[in-house]
Amino acid sequence: MTALRTVTVDGSPVHVLESGAGPAVLMLHGSGPGTTGSGAWATTAQALGASWHLVAPDQAGFGRTPIPAGSRGGLRLWTEQAAGLMDALGIEYYAVVGHSMGGAVALALAATRPQQVTRVVAVSTMGAPGAPLSADLDAVWAAPAGPLGARDMLSRLVLDQALVTDSAVDARAAAMRTGEAAFASLFPPPRARWVDDLTLSAQTLAAVRAPVLLVHGAEDRITPIETAAQPLLEYLNDARLHVLDRCGHVPAIEHPHEFRQLLSRFLRLDRDH
Repeated sequence: MTALRTVTVDGSPVHVLESGAGPAVLMLHGSGPGTTGSGAWATTAQALGASWHLVAPDQAGFGRTPIPAGSRGGLRLWTEQAAGLMDALGIEYYAVVGHSMGGAVALALAATRPQQVTRVVAVSTMGAPGAPLSADLDAVWAAPAGPLGARDMLSRLVLDQALVTDSAVDARAAAMRTGEAAFASLFPPPRARWVDDLTLSAQTLAAVRAPVLLVHGAEDRITPIETAAQPLLEYLNDARLHVLDRCGHVPAIEHPHEFRQLLSRFLRLDRDH
């Protein structure tokens, strides 16, 4: 059963998609304008079935989750809100799956909650020390709300341009318009500083005790593998990297079957112990 509900975390509402029952998996979306927890993960959640308790929030400033009063977003807020959400739901142990920005949040959460986070899957992740702002990420963060901005953004996210359908563009354009005001406050220029905000220190990465699966597209232009995933192997204690050929920034959309197999196999190890 899939449900959408609002959970109060530290006095602020967080909109959440929940499905299934069993071991808990927190699923954190990326940072593109118009991104939401349900938009990023609903198809994956449906395919994984009911044997996991999947929790996919809209992070602060995205979808229907506002930025709390007195904050402007950023890694610290997103990490604290993710931890607070799982506390509010009464979930003590959980795996974390994060895409792009969400990958950096997932790793930061694993570092701050080592007794609770059992596994991390960081997909097309940000967070690596020294990673620069790519031209394509800069363009994605700057994409104007509407069909032209949505089409340009989606064309940068995927390798196969056949995936940039009119219906996908229309859906993303509508989502971008809905969240336009909140998103505008998150990544204003100069945007390299927001990559720096999402960068994890060597000390933080060393504090990650959970096993980590890095999943990355070989043709990712948003977070190129050479500066995003590969450097993390030097800092993490227990990591493995799976590279998908003919894949850009969104493996869950570009190679959905293989991505779900990777996810299920890695997460299932928690069930077997």
